[in-house]
Order: sequence, then structure tokens, then C-alpha cells
Amino acid sequence: MSHPYDREVAPVIPYLPRVDVADVDGTRAGLAAAASAAPSFEPGPGVRIEARTAPGLDGAPPVDVYVVTPTAPADGPRPALVWLHGGGFVIGDAAESLPFLCRAAQEAGTVGVSVQYRLAPETAFPGAFDDARAALAWVATEAGELGVDAGRIAVGGQSAGGALAAGLALHDRDTGARRVAFQLLDIPVIDDRIDTESMRDYPDALLWHRRNAELSWAGYLAGAPATPYAAPGRATDLRGLPPAFITVNQFDPLRDEGLEYARRLAHADVPTEVHMYAGTFHGSSGVAVSAAVSQRQNSDLCAALARAVTAIAEEAHA
Repeated sequence: MSHPYDREVAPVIPYLPRVDVADVDGTRAGLAAAASAAPSFEPGPGVRIEARTAPGLDGAPPVDVYVVTPTAPADGPRPALVWLHGGGFVIGDAAESLPFLCRAAQEAGTVGVSVQYRLAPETAFPGAFDDARAALAWVATEAGELGVDAGRIAVGGQSAGGALAAGLALHDRDTGARRVAFQLLDIPVIDDRIDTESMRDYPDALLWHRRNAELSWAGYLAGAPATPYAAPGRATDLRGLPPAFITVNQFDPLRDEGLEYARRLAHADVPTEVHMYAGTFHGSSGVAVSAAVSQRQNSDLCAALARAVTAIAEEAHA
């Protein structure tokens, strides 16, 4: 089925990478080859990138992270963004998020922490979620050494990383830790039930489609029942969660999951902002970066983060 894609997004469609969760090894190899053929990422002035290691949770392996820090002098501790990459729980790595975290560092002043969580199907839930928890705990515990304001830690992620980030916010609330001050959910995976109008309307969508969604959830859950920490859409009570900014793409099977989660957050009196980008498909902001709509989506994420961490600081000093 043909859709009215944005005129600046449409030209990239014939060149999109193959993403087939039925062949995880082949997809990983293809994406790795494409990444190695592309120019290496250079952070540019104003940021510093360090490879660090956080202790694993409850005897789990250590968690590798990249820490992206602004180099400009600061008046005090900076806000932080713990970020989880996308990839349907089965592909992707922490390095692919560095361009976005460098931009966030420059525009929102955040210390970005990109988490190399364990992938399915080799490691099923709660492996990736525990790695995300470990990274959040490390940032909070080592806030002084990282130059981070422990009262201004945001969590965020793209696609499957959005599920991990939303699950972190739920767990943080449920345990009473209250370390998460904001959630930044970019085209998030939210619900394992895969039963929305957009999933039915776009079963063969670009980059990510219903079959990929089914297989990714099967690999991630490995037959276990889905909890709200795995699939945040299953949470029955969203009250008391930190404010949220959510993006969705128009012709994305995941669109309605994000919209519904935003609706439920708003109904639970959680300050929530949601943006849908016309003529876009899942992940188009990352592969059609020259398109104005993609630039706007990425700018909106950074601007929302900057507003949130500024508002939190102002409230703390009111």
C-alpha cells in the first residue's frame, strides 16, 4: 500500500536497510556492514565522549556505557539523560545514539549516558531492563563524579528503547526511588499485545512492521508473561509518573501505542506532550536526516528536554 510520505522523506525509501527479525544474525551483519562503510562519527567541538562501565545489577555482568559531557564551563551540576537505543530489543548498540546525545548535550546541557544493554533473543527479559536499571542507579550514585544533578535525571529512548525508558519510570515510581524526573519517549514500543488500528493498517510498513514486532516481542519475552516493566502499556495505574514528551510517526505500526500511552498519561494527570509527524515512517528521522520534518522531530526532542530540565531546576529553587 502506498502512503503520502513527506516529499523530502520519500526519496530515501528505495535505499532503506533490510530489517528482518526472522533473521537476526543476517540483519545484524547487514547493519554492521552499512555502519562500517559510513564515515565514522566525529562529535565536533563542545562535547567529550568517554567509554565507561557501570556495575551490573544483582550479580549481572557490568554494563558498558558511553558518557557524553558538554565541555563548556557550567555553573553547577548538569542534568542527565539516560538513553536506551532502539532495535526491537534484538539489534542496535549504544554507539548509534551518540549523534543525538551530542546534540542534546549542546542544546539542553545534558550529560548523556547511552546504555549498551544485552540483546534478545540471547538474553530475554529482564536482562535489558536490568541493564537499564543498573545504568540509572550508576548515574544516580556517581552523580558527583559525573558532574550530574541527581535531581534532574531524565530517561529516554527510541523505539524499543522507549519501552525500556517507560518501564524504568514505572519501576522508579513503584519502588519509591524517585530518581527519574522526566521521560523522553521517541517513537516508543509500548505494548506487546500488538492490537492497535495502526498495527492493522500498516502490517507491511517500512523498516518496522507487524511481523517484526511479533518476533521481537517473542524473543524478548521468551514465553514469559509480559509485566508493565517489559510492556508499559500493560500498566494499570500511570498516576505519579514524571512528565513525558512522546513522538510518533504517521505511517508507523507503533503510532497508536504511543498515542494511547500519551492519552492515558494525560488522563492520569501526568504532564504530557505528544507530537505526530506527518508523512513519516518508523525511524525516518534517523535515515532521512536532511528532511525538514526529520530535523523538526529531532529538534523537538532536544527542545523538550531542555525545557524540562530547566523547569525542574526552577521549581527546585522556587
